[in-house]
Amino acid sequence: MSSALDARTTELVGVAAAVAGHCQPCFDHHYRKAIEAGATLDEIRAAVALARAVRAAGDRHMDEHVARGMADEMVPPALGGTR
Repeated sequence: MSSALDARTTELVGVAAAVAGHCQPCFDHHYRKAIEAGATLDEIRAAVALARAVRAAGDRHMDEHVARGMADEMVPPALGGTR
């Protein structure tokens, strides 16, 4: 795959994406490739921390969206709503 990013950066993004996407095999692969590409443990930890923060924000927003969606005015009439 051609990329404007160098291999180290690409693998750090891969690590973060794997954490955010809950993909253990992906994490193992990108972690190993990041080390091979010269990433430090501190850089990997930073990528993981960023991914966790993004994932947590997404989870929080989804929970809020679901709560709003389950409000009576948004429940279809077939399920007891007024819409």
